[in-house]
Amino acid sequence: MTTPDFTLSRDAYGQLVLHAKNGDAHKGVTPVRAFPIAAPNEGIALVNFEGHEVGWIDHLADLPADLGLLLEEELASREFVPEIETITEVSSFACPSVWQVATNRGAAQLILKGEEDIRRLSQSQLMIADTHGIQFLIRDIGTLDRHSRKLLDRFL
Repeated sequence: MTTPDFTLSRDAYGQLVLHAKNGDAHKGVTPVRAFPIAAPNEGIALVNFEGHEVGWIDHLADLPADLGLLLEEELASREFVPEIETITEVSSFACPSVWQVATNRGAAQLILKGEEDIRRLSQSQLMIADTHGIQFLIRDIGTLDRHSRKLLDRFL
C-alpha cells in the first residue's frame, strides 16, 4: 500500500477537498479515470473546478482503504455505464431499432439510431450509444450467450 502525498475529505457541501502535503487545499476536486474501460482502477486524475490536475493516483488498490472507498463513491456517483449481459430482443434488424437488454444494473431498453452508434473499443469490447446519450458497454462479446451474439452479429 502506497501513502499518497495528499489526503481527501468532504466539506460541508459534500464536495471533495484535496489537502496537499505542502498545506494547499483544493476544493471541489473531481476524480477522472484516464482509462475508464480498459483500466478503470488505474490512472485516476484529481482535477480541481478549473480543470487543472492537482493529484494523481497510479492504482486505486494501492490507496489506504478509507481513501479508496471515498474515491470509489465519488466515481460511482458520476459514472453511469451499464454493462450489457444479454440481448433478449431486437425489434428490427434495420435501424432505428429497439433493443431489450439485461444489464448489470437491471433490464433496460435502448434505441439504436444507426449501426455507427456501435463502436468497437477492442477485439472483444463494444460501446453502444442509444438515442438518449446513454453509453452501454459490452465488456466481452465472448461471454454473451449464443442468442445475444446472433442478434449482435446482424449489426456488426
